[in-house]
Amino acid sequence: MLAPIAPGTHIAPNPNRKLTMGKKILMLVGDFAEDYEVMVPFQALLAVGHTVHAVCPGKKAGDKVRTAIHDFEGDQTYTEKQGHDFTLNAAFDEARPESYDALVIAGGRAPEYLRLNDKLLAVVRHFFTEDKPVAAICHGAQILTAAGVVKGRKVSAYPAVGPEVKLAGGTYADIAIDRAVTDGNLVTAPAWPAHPAWLAQFFEVLGTRVVHEEVAAAAH
Repeated sequence: MLAPIAPGTHIAPNPNRKLTMGKKILMLVGDFAEDYEVMVPFQALLAVGHTVHAVCPGKKAGDKVRTAIHDFEGDQTYTEKQGHDFTLNAAFDEARPESYDALVIAGGRAPEYLRLNDKLLAVVRHFFTEDKPVAAICHGAQILTAAGVVKGRKVSAYPAVGPEVKLAGGTYADIAIDRAVTDGNLVTAPAWPAHPAWLAQFFEVLGTRVVHEEVAAAAH
C-alpha cells in the first residue's frame, strides 16, 4: 500500500504535460473485485485531489459491492478470502464516459462477469478511442481484452490472464509482481503488490506529481 503523504508535502501539476490536476476519473468495480485493488487506488486518487466515481453495472450510488482478498501464500495460485464491503459513490447507468478524463479498472473476480456487459465494454472503448489515460491491474485486463483494445499494446496482468492478452493481439508484459508498465496512456500491472509503481506511473500520465516543499525550496 502507499505510504501516507508526509507533512510539508503538496501536490502540484506536472508542467511537462498538458494534463493538470483535478481530473474526473471513472472507476469500474464489481462484486468480489480485489479489496486492495479497489480501496487503494480509490483513496490514493482522492488524496491527491482527483474526483473518482466508482460504479458497477446494475447498482447505484450508495449500493455496496463485496470484495475479495487475494493473497500469495506459497500455493500454485492466489488464495481468496472475503474482504471489506465497498460503497459505490455513483451510478453506472448515469455515467457518461465523455465527461471523464481517465479510467481505472480494478482486478479480482469482478472482471470475469463485468466483461459480459456490452455497455461497459463500450465505455472502455471510448477511453481508448479518445486516447485518455487508463489504468488496469491484475484481472482488469480481462475487460481490456474483451473490449478489443489491447491489439499492438504492451499489457501487464495477473500471469493467468497472459494468454488472453496474447490471443487479443497484445504483447504480454511478463514483469515482477511489484512492477508496472506504461504503453502510451495505458498503465497496467500484475497485482496489488505493484500499487506504488502502478499508481506512480498513472500519476505521470495524469499529469500529477507529488512535490516535497523542502526539495522545491532548495531548487529555488
